[in-house]
Amino acid sequence: MDIHEAYALLNQTAEQLSTRFQQVPGSAILLRYVKSSYQNDPVRSIVELGLFLFAVRYLLAPRYSTHKSKAADLTEEEIDELVEDWTPEPLVAPPSEFEAAENEKRPIIIGPTGPKVKLSTGRTVSNYASYNFFNFVANEMLKERAIQVLRNYGVGACGPPNFYGTQDVHMDAERDIAKFLGMPACIVYAQAFSTISSVIPAFSKRGDIIVADKAVNFSIQKGLEISRSTIRWYEHNNMEDLERVLEKVNKEMAKKALTRRFIVTEGLFENTGDMVDLPKVIELKQRFKYRLILDETNSFGILGRSGRGITEHQNVDPLSVDMLVGSLSHSICAGGGFCTGSPEIVEHQRISGSAYVFSAALPAMLAVTASETIKLLEGNPDLLTSLRENVKVFRAQMEKSEYVRCTSAQDNPICLYVLRKEIIAEKGIKEEDRVMADIVDECLANGVLVARVKTVPEPPANGHSKPFGWQNEPAFKVCVTIGHSKKEVEKAGGVVRQAVGKVVGRLKKENRFLS
Repeated sequence: MDIHEAYALLNQTAEQLSTRFQQVPGSAILLRYVKSSYQNDPVRSIVELGLFLFAVRYLLAPRYSTHKSKAADLTEEEIDELVEDWTPEPLVAPPSEFEAAENEKRPIIIGPTGPKVKLSTGRTVSNYASYNFFNFVANEMLKERAIQVLRNYGVGACGPPNFYGTQDVHMDAERDIAKFLGMPACIVYAQAFSTISSVIPAFSKRGDIIVADKAVNFSIQKGLEISRSTIRWYEHNNMEDLERVLEKVNKEMAKKALTRRFIVTEGLFENTGDMVDLPKVIELKQRFKYRLILDETNSFGILGRSGRGITEHQNVDPLSVDMLVGSLSHSICAGGGFCTGSPEIVEHQRISGSAYVFSAALPAMLAVTASETIKLLEGNPDLLTSLRENVKVFRAQMEKSEYVRCTSAQDNPICLYVLRKEIIAEKGIKEEDRVMADIVDECLANGVLVARVKTVPEPPANGHSKPFGWQNEPAFKVCVTIGHSKKEVEKAGGVVRQAVGKVVGRLKKENRFLS
């Protein structure tokens, strides 16, 4: 067969196929669509052809079973041997020798918390380890009001706020808090710890930038981690370093797409006790166009003439703070937490705040307690005056100690004490945590209950969710309240000071903590 015969045969075959195709119903319409589609957009025709071929291949592909292959048959003896050899990993690491000894000595309070508490051993000691700063736990009016609400509303709504958990007392509490702080709106959460760790990821997402103080508390660290944002750390309470970090971020992001940017810090720092320089932070956030998330967990109800927090204490307009977050379970002695800001910020959290959306609403009893406590603070400024006087009396006693120093701000009733660096070097102290534990035990032996500051173990820092190079100093904590008279506070200060001197003084003799 020569080339002419082959060409003729090919044409004849094509004509026959065309004739048969035209005999198929709807072929003319399909042919006209293909010609029009290819003429206007040939790429679309290629894509459609690919999808058509994929569909044909999918329909003609052989079926397969999703069931896994049958496991090998084992005898009862072999199964018993495998079970005996298998050792499951523990959910919680076993306690160290130091932790086990500390657990055995941990005091257990029997009955209500107050200035004086009874321990399981039968002893009654002075309580300086509670956040009951204004002794609201013993306030009879608050008790009666809480019991009345409990009888009318029950224990709790047992449902999320956006479903059927919100009650009139919740809206009243939000309105009272917003009015007290001078903010437009407020949202109340059911758990204090989850508040800030929910607020941060509600606004900051992957690709956004957060500039945070290295000493922020554990709850903030969890919020930063959940947000998956880009974290930039600045040295603790160092405004010059904050400015340096902000300038560096601006240079790095100059040619990149605009992102949301936040500064996160605390009013009174939980880990160190000192106070933020809020006017400087406000000045920097306005200059570099950042939003500010301020955690007032430890300063709300404590600082300021009427307990409105760091903004009142440092004469800062609260409206200059974008999100002001606080706790209702510390000085307020209620429960839950709150976030105040613009109405848009608050309403956004009602659908995006995970701890708000996916948690049962705050019990009505605690919401009413928060409202009543705020009214007590606002109407009795003498409460704050008495508290600060007691703090001065206690710190005056502790200033006589040559072994420890206080890292807390002057008006902070949570007094954190760490060993002086020169004492550590002089005594050759290696394990400061054990020294602090011994100081706490010595205070308890003399009738004063104080607490040791503990940190949550973390994996090695990766420079993202946890500040690199930051380590909390081992410390013990004394919480001063107005439930004790000035004489009692002065006596307690003397007991703690003597306990410190006794423990540090015997280090050389016992030779347990020497490097």
